[in-house]
Amino acid sequence: MTRQSIVETLHEHVVSLRRFALVLARNRDDAEDLVQETLTRAIAAIDSYQPGTDLRAWLFRIMNNVHISSLRRTQVRDASLDELPDAVVEATQSLRIEVRQVLAALDELPESQRQAILLMALDDMKYKDAAQILDVPLGTFMSRIARGREALRRAMEGVKSMKLRVVGGRP
Repeated sequence: MTRQSIVETLHEHVVSLRRFALVLARNRDDAEDLVQETLTRAIAAIDSYQPGTDLRAWLFRIMNNVHISSLRRTQVRDASLDELPDAVVEATQSLRIEVRQVLAALDELPESQRQAILLMALDDMKYKDAAQILDVPLGTFMSRIARGREALRRAMEGVKSMKLRVVGGRP
């Protein structure tokens, strides 16, 4: 079975994936997102699929892993909200917008980079301790931090370079 033929047979499993996603997510919109993410990851990792094994089981395993990762991400985010200190200064409208932009940029990072940055930013840990928590060598952790910070910096530069336009204002 070639890579192309495997990709072409994915559509045969979409109905069963939707049913499983609906059970996992318990929400139609979230279930559709889960199916889409599962298929995206399956196509990206099609070379790891071993022909002759159960394609449906492989897809369900991917979906389950995507779902678990999503739950963990939500738990970390929710736990972080409770631990956030009170604001030192009153948030202005522009500060609120900037915080939302940073959070949106954080969401776009790969999970490994986001976890590394959040451990450093929220828990103020030493690099060595954070690397142990993530069970990665110190060099790997430092690399993730550097890549994550650079990606955030680029994302924020892109946001700041966008020009705002007044709609309906007087000339």
